[in-house]
Amino acid sequence: MAGHERLNISHGLAMKFSRNRTNNVLPGFTPALGYTIFYLSLIVLIPLSATFLKTTLLTWDEFWATVTAPRVLASYRLSFGAAFLGALINAFFGLLVAWVLVRYRFPGKRLIDALVDLPFALPTAVAGIALTAVYSTNGWIGSVLEPHGIKVAFTPLGVVVALTFIGLPFVVRTVQPVLEDLEVEAEEAAVSLGASRAQTFLKVILPALWPALLTGFSLAFARAVGEYGSVIFIAGNMPMVSEITPLLIITKLEQYEYSQATAIAVVMLVISFILLLIINGLQWWSASRHGIGR
Repeated sequence: MAGHERLNISHGLAMKFSRNRTNNVLPGFTPALGYTIFYLSLIVLIPLSATFLKTTLLTWDEFWATVTAPRVLASYRLSFGAAFLGALINAFFGLLVAWVLVRYRFPGKRLIDALVDLPFALPTAVAGIALTAVYSTNGWIGSVLEPHGIKVAFTPLGVVVALTFIGLPFVVRTVQPVLEDLEVEAEEAAVSLGASRAQTFLKVILPALWPALLTGFSLAFARAVGEYGSVIFIAGNMPMVSEITPLLIITKLEQYEYSQATAIAVVMLVISFILLLIINGLQWWSASRHGIGR
């Protein structure tokens, strides 16, 4: 009995030592937390704080007049509206692309899987020039659409196309691992119980994918709101029509109107934060409702 007790104690100490070694591969909690806070402050908090402090040089009337000017409001509507629409399109087609890459085998699958990451690697200016060349009135796609009265380049529709292009990988790469871990047996069980394809997707597959899909949507939306390089070439940059907010901020900076530029940036930052907070709240609610991550 004593031998068994000593063996159990030794095993317990070994497990405890192993856990401590695993948790303490990096420096202890205090220095690691200190480095984390320092890095986040240096990269995120200090620049954002400087933006807010620079805005305080304006009076409230000047600030309000700057951020509510018709040209600024039009840029907000285009930037956030196009970003939301592009992220919504990517949520649908990104799920479809991820589904095909995970569930089917076909020639060229590896090539298509690699092409999904192309917007990550491609410089945004190159993407903008390529999209403009393709969707202009004499481009491959634009020349086909123009006879039908559809003009993409140098219109708000071109902004949506560019933001959809750069946001697709975020949805695909977020949903793809979840699909790979999803058990096919659950779908087969639903079908065997008489569920239709639509019922199987809505009741079995979508609840498991919903948090990841919302994450991909929010990442694509956040990326699209601040996009600049790929948009300015295809947008046309016409004030009140196809001028995005990042371009307007750059214009203010070039005119040495730094306080006005930071005022517009602050409003954009606050709106983006509120929208992402809502999206993350929906993601948490959906995950808790379906018991995911417990």
